[in-house]
Amino acid sequence: MTEKAKEAPENRIQEQIKVHGDPKSSKYKVPDPIVEVNDANLYYGEKHALKNIYMDIPKNKATAFIGPSGCGKSTLLRCFNRLNDLVDSARVEGEILIDGEDIYDPSVDITQLRKNVGMVFQKSNPFPKSIYENVAYGARIAGENRKSILDEIVEKSLKGAALWDEVHDRLHDSALGMSGGQMQRLCIARAIAVEPEILLMDEPCSALDPIATGKIEDLITDLKSKYTIVIVTHNMQQASRVSDYTAFMYLGELIE
Repeated sequence: MTEKAKEAPENRIQEQIKVHGDPKSSKYKVPDPIVEVNDANLYYGEKHALKNIYMDIPKNKATAFIGPSGCGKSTLLRCFNRLNDLVDSARVEGEILIDGEDIYDPSVDITQLRKNVGMVFQKSNPFPKSIYENVAYGARIAGENRKSILDEIVEKSLKGAALWDEVHDRLHDSALGMSGGQMQRLCIARAIAVEPEILLMDEPCSALDPIATGKIEDLITDLKSKYTIVIVTHNMQQASRVSDYTAFMYLGELIE
């Protein structure tokens, strides 16, 4: 075995993808950014999970995060709505701006932030309620109880998630009886019902069959005209199909 073959895979990869210039340079800047990340670092206790991240995310575009498992894609995604705050050992340094406001400023209303930055998870998580109540949930907890308004929100959101035609005649059936792909689109409908600016998607198709995956991908293409989409995916072809910009991460660093 040659010395090169014996070399650790991590070292070989790092040699091949040596930094493509200064991450603070203009090549990482995009027009009309809604999210600006400036020297962001995240630690889980002593573990340095995200390292000196600089990036802009453009408004009303789809941005994909790609890279091997454990490279920090989902961790960075969760920084944008501060879900990492729920991990006791997590600590964030640096600056993350949304619409020019530092979301880690102590004065930020985290509830309002998470309304503005919705999230769809890898595993669909509908509430054990009816389809209707899943979508109306956000409006209800915000104090909206007028049936006419809730009906309008539910219909608009289900249409926005390309689900209305499939469920309009069974809105009061349990959401847990839906197919996997329908559940994931229901979760998207629930997220957009509160009219966020940004929609985060953490591997939304990883548990779905090809047909359901195709519907989600078509939906992402439609949604980005109204929302800024940030998606984590291991599927390079999917990133190519749905994203306008792609960020490659490795060992907690943004490579390009």
